[in-house]
Amino acid sequence: MAQPKDLLTVNGLRQWYAIRRRLFSGQNENVKAVDGVSFGIRTGEVLGLVGESGSGKTTVGRTILRLNVPTGGSITFRGQDITRLTARRMRPIRRGMQLIFQDPFASLNPRMTVERIVATPLVIHEGSASAAARKDKVAAALRMVGLSPSQGRRYPHEFSGGQRQRIGIARALIMRPEFLVADEPVSALDVSIQAQIVNLLLDLKDQLGLTILFIAHDLAVVGHISDRVAVMYLGKLMELAETEELFANPLHPYTEALFSAAPVPDPTVRRQRIILTGDIPSPIAPPSGCVFRTRCRYAVARCAEGVPEFREITPGHFKACIRDDIVLRGSA
Repeated sequence: MAQPKDLLTVNGLRQWYAIRRRLFSGQNENVKAVDGVSFGIRTGEVLGLVGESGSGKTTVGRTILRLNVPTGGSITFRGQDITRLTARRMRPIRRGMQLIFQDPFASLNPRMTVERIVATPLVIHEGSASAAARKDKVAAALRMVGLSPSQGRRYPHEFSGGQRQRIGIARALIMRPEFLVADEPVSALDVSIQAQIVNLLLDLKDQLGLTILFIAHDLAVVGHISDRVAVMYLGKLMELAETEELFANPLHPYTEALFSAAPVPDPTVRRQRIILTGDIPSPIAPPSGCVFRTRCRYAVARCAEGVPEFREITPGHFKACIRDDIVLRGSA
């Protein structure tokens, strides 16, 4: 699925965690957090990654940044395979890829001033730079996210949730990275503040030429910020398409169910809710064949026979489902 203009590609990415050994076989049992995921992120785009809690979204983001060592598959950034690079060889590459954390209350050190927090990447990557040069860069980063340089002398507890997330964004951008992983950056914020942060990210993307993997579970937010959207379930990709195409014409039953559960702001619009039966299977022992088949209302016997190929159905629209004979409802 890699394209010539992709800044980053993952191919067959797996992230398994061994948790215990089976009693008699001596083999490890694994939590298959990410299991064979492949996609590319084009230079300058925002790719939204959605799915229920526990679907593997955050693990994908952290593994792409090499905060986890992948169990299998490959990660290519700017044409270089970074899958097995050592921490020493990854260090210069990390300047170009940064993370915005989900929780602005937990991701900032309460004992450090904002100026020190934002300057931390500079200390790590440009330790020989003068204090004055670092201070100038911190001031520029704070202005970029709508904060005053004078606020750099304050501590995180003196700021609101939205302001703290702006501080986190400033820290992520101070090295002028090309690629950001935004891990549910607005889920811990009030709804009134979420739009401000999302619009800030869009403005910064245009100003700095950023490429963003935007991880979220809120379809409305993802639909606003993303150029394309990928849908995950139980460690696997279910569907990937341009945002407008996916919202208007979902091809996978899981995507259809997600859209049916999303709130509609117009009270005159009535949407039939699709209630998924059963519980999410354990990632230790996922179902055979299609991992969604145990909750899918369209499942047939052959859904259990083999893992469905993640294939292109129409130009740019991919899905992992053997059923081509069903008509699904869009998001409207």
